[in-house]
Amino acid sequence: MSINSKSNQKQLNWKVKVQKFGGVMSAMVMPNIGAFIAWGLITSFFIPTGWIPNEYLAGVISPSIIYMLPLLIAYTGGTNIYGGRRGGVIGAIATMGIIVGSDQPMLAGAMLMGALGAWGMKKIDNLFKGKVKPGLEMLVDNFSLGIYGAVLMLAGYIAIGPIFSTLTAMITKGVDWLTQMNLLPFTAILVAPAQVLFLNNAINHGIMVPIGIQQVMEAGRSIMFLVEANVGTWLGLILAFCIYGKGAAKRSAPAAAGILFFGGIGEVVFPYALMKPAVVLGPMLSNIASLFLLQLLHGGTVGAVSPGSFPALLMMTPKGAFAANIAACALATTISFLVVAFILKRDKSPEESKVTTAVPVMTAVTSDAVYERKVKEGIEKVTIVCDAGMGSSAMGLSILKTKCSKAMLDLTINNVSVDHVPQDADIIITNKVLEERVREKLRNEPLLLTIENFLDNNEWDRIVGTIKKYSV
Repeated sequence: MSINSKSNQKQLNWKVKVQKFGGVMSAMVMPNIGAFIAWGLITSFFIPTGWIPNEYLAGVISPSIIYMLPLLIAYTGGTNIYGGRRGGVIGAIATMGIIVGSDQPMLAGAMLMGALGAWGMKKIDNLFKGKVKPGLEMLVDNFSLGIYGAVLMLAGYIAIGPIFSTLTAMITKGVDWLTQMNLLPFTAILVAPAQVLFLNNAINHGIMVPIGIQQVMEAGRSIMFLVEANVGTWLGLILAFCIYGKGAAKRSAPAAAGILFFGGIGEVVFPYALMKPAVVLGPMLSNIASLFLLQLLHGGTVGAVSPGSFPALLMMTPKGAFAANIAACALATTISFLVVAFILKRDKSPEESKVTTAVPVMTAVTSDAVYERKVKEGIEKVTIVCDAGMGSSAMGLSILKTKCSKAMLDLTINNVSVDHVPQDADIIITNKVLEERVREKLRNEPLLLTIENFLDNNEWDRIVGTIKKYSV
């Protein structure tokens, strides 16, 4: 293997590891976004500076952030690590200790304890597997969970909770220092490239949301929710592609712009940046400028802006911050558009090269010969995979169902997150960026198709053509 090949492989392994870690964190929060929105809405209405201040109704705000949200995260994380209710229950038990042992919201702590509790429970169950006499299974299951849960709860209360409380306080002070020194906006230098690598959910829900909620408890709003989720930073980029893009990129850009603005699905825009990495400079600079403006005008939201759409931004904006948030979004859109337009106008590459970047790479996990023998009876199940299983894959599901219906293909088509790739699918479709993570999950021999642009009809037509090839 050449030195370049080894270097590329190391970079790929690093990227996959970062994606996996981020995916684990975001997978605990994403299913509970509705609960975060509910908490944010109640906060925006009933806190002393809210739309309808009400001391009695505001009484549910603090208990919800202290107990409900961490326990939901822990239960979800436990279920993800050790499938089923057992993993979720031990995750919630483990987290209760750090909740009581701390004087701050334990959202980050819930991610750790939920996963740790479920991982340990899985190991303990494996020790007893096949060694319990018939009739004693329920007794052993209940007492092993109870004893292990009691130990974790006490450990969280005595040691882990106070440690996390100290760490959370240190992080909060660090963010306050960055804000006071006007350095917080420069986090966009790291955030924009990470988004292109499909780490947007991990950054927003794994890092920014816990810090933001802590600030909301103290100040009634936080700009941390807008470090990653300012729709304007990527809206400007895609609008520039609408006017100055080439080939398939230009044709599909208007649809992507609409989906981003109203639906908040950033995954439909990131592939455009992958086509020409230099354009990431647009979202980067625009986010820096918008964060400076948010600091100056005291903008921010009361909860996670998820999905990252303009309507969601308005819904999470508290009284007195509409002008600041809308101005920051408009500024981000303008700067991003101007920077990306400048880069695209100077692009002298032929149109054909832009078109070919949107051609899907289709590779079978096994050889075509092996796969053709496997599917002699026809394809029945197709699965579309994205990072969280809620954005681009859901959109792809709708597109593929429509095209398969027109092609008279009777298939079961579903969408999942990359952490829940099924083993019974005949064909799996995913974004090129997530290919290696999906491959790691596969134990059987499906046909793995990768796609770069979920809005390019040519790519979906090719995929339908491949499905038809193996369906006859």
